[in-house]
Amino acid sequence: MSEFIKIYSNNPSPREIDKVVRVLQKGGIIIYPTDTVYGLGCDITKTRGLERIAKIKGVKLEKANFSFVCNDLSHLSDYVQQIDTATFKVLKRALPGPYTFILPGNNNLPKAFKKKKTVGIRVPDNDITRAIIEALGNPIVSTSIYDEDDIIEYTTDPELIYEKWQHKVDMVVDGGYGDNVASTVIDFSNGEAEVIREGKGSLDIL
Repeated sequence: MSEFIKIYSNNPSPREIDKVVRVLQKGGIIIYPTDTVYGLGCDITKTRGLERIAKIKGVKLEKANFSFVCNDLSHLSDYVQQIDTATFKVLKRALPGPYTFILPGNNNLPKAFKKKKTVGIRVPDNDITRAIIEALGNPIVSTSIYDEDDIIEYTTDPELIYEKWQHKVDMVVDGGYGDNVASTVIDFSNGEAEVIREGKGSLDIL
């Protein structure tokens, strides 16, 4: 049975954040709030967690399109090839915010993603998410939690999320009601901006 933990976004409790970090450090997987929909995540360095998320999503890990969720842009050069100034300016304008940017990956990608040419980078405008990542010390790998119901793609109520996912994950972080619109996905991997999915983030940043 997984743990259900309430964290307030206006002033996340360091003690509660540490509980989440401990779960991640052990290779556990969590469901947590972002500035868009609730996400399913694990520590980027824990292969066991990555494999469990891939299994839940029904994909092969090396083919999975998971995002790397960072607390700011300081981790960018760890995983991404050098990007041009114009692209970097767009990222600075947009982040933190409801965007996923697809960028060319470099040779430092975690072992599980070595064959991937690109990486999705996310810096959510959510204090809980960023506090977790800052305390952890490295990004978390993340994917959205879909609902099987085609009408409601994303469940927004943390208690309902817990009811459904408690046997699949180690912890559900209740950060209040989530949104039901996913992030806007913009692909910069070829140098030019290509909008892959128009979501919550406005395209005025381009």
